[in-house]
Amino acid sequence: MTILLYAGIVIATFFFMEFMAWFTHKYVMHGFLWVLHEDHHVKDEGFFEKNDAFFLIFAVPSFTLFLLGAASGYDFKFWIGMGILLYGIAYFLVHDVFIHQRFKALRYSNNTYFRALRKAHKVHHKHLEAPDGECFGMLVVPYKYYKEALQSRKTPKAK
Repeated sequence: MTILLYAGIVIATFFFMEFMAWFTHKYVMHGFLWVLHEDHHVKDEGFFEKNDAFFLIFAVPSFTLFLLGAASGYDFKFWIGMGILLYGIAYFLVHDVFIHQRFKALRYSNNTYFRALRKAHKVHHKHLEAPDGECFGMLVVPYKYYKEALQSRKTPKAK
């Protein structure tokens, strides 16, 4: 029973992190910490961005929960930290590797969900001012982009 409880905590934390990513992106990154996030919306040739500081900002709670949970006999805090870590890995793979191609992997996909995800993110990046924007989440794609990607797969390509 304990393993199911801990698995549930990890899964619930992972999904809660999508809300936290949306909230933080909309109100913190596009708010008072725009100074760190702004360079992410501007095309630059450098590999690192000030925006990468958010990796550390999100890693600190995860690491802290790992430490506190391990010190308490691997209680629920450890598993919350695991959920945050797994979301961070998913975020890195989807956002940095798949969408922004910071590493040349996962370049091509005709999967409807991944096409919708790229489109939603592209729409988000067309806004260059802090308060502007849409599509602040990472893994949850607005239905209109999913529908558009699905429709484009059904439309025959002209030769």
